[in-house]
Amino acid sequence: MSSIRQNKIEGTIQEELSVFFQRNARDICLGAMVSVTAVRITSDLSIARCYLSIFGGPDKKEVLAAIQQHASRIRGDVGKRLKNMRKIPELVYFIDDSLDYAMKIDELLKK
Repeated sequence: MSSIRQNKIEGTIQEELSVFFQRNARDICLGAMVSVTAVRITSDLSIARCYLSIFGGPDKKEVLAAIQQHASRIRGDVGKRLKNMRKIPELVYFIDDSLDYAMKIDELLKK
């Protein structure tokens, strides 16, 4: 169960990452549209798991690899915007496949 503070930090990181990916879609995201679907932060605020939905452009794994290559740049930029936090959590990225999973279930239910 996450605390109110964790929820606020997760929401703030999600907003800042969304803005960052919109501004740098061509360079970092290889032209793909990247949406931050969820952010989950550990109780000690040291690691934030960021779940991304990737649309268009090259393969999802290629885009994720490009994002992971630029992880330090992304963390630095987000850290500049989160001035009230003493320590910026490490950002770990995952592909969010919940939409694909939901579409598969919907397809199976239609059959």
